[in-house]
Amino acid sequence: MSKKKNEELSRRLAEVIVLGMQEKKASDIVKLDMRDINATLSDYFVICHADSAVQVNAIAKSVEEEVYKAFGEDVWHKEGHGNGEWILLDYVDVVVHIFKGEKRSHYRIEDLWGDAKQESYQSA
Repeated sequence: MSKKKNEELSRRLAEVIVLGMQEKKASDIVKLDMRDINATLSDYFVICHADSAVQVNAIAKSVEEEVYKAFGEDVWHKEGHGNGEWILLDYVDVVVHIFKGEKRSHYRIEDLWGDAKQESYQSA
């Protein structure tokens, strides 16, 4: 597959992930474009947070469902489903971080990758 075609697929994947987050009223959705950052493996990070562990888990489930509906793909790797504090969904080209509010403030992923272009989205 050509690099251009692969970049378009990862861009579309990130947009579907945002939609899954919006479906469950995720807060402060941000997409980080990692393509121009040295030593990164993913094209995008998509980050959001929620007010409760129940909502964190609901957002993760919604993202997985939307991606499966759009692409027929399951998540490659996931972590954190048990605690609902920080769930990571790894789709290889796009990595999803769903935080409980205070955990997002603590880890400050956006600050760690401050060189990345950021795009913010509103909840639906």
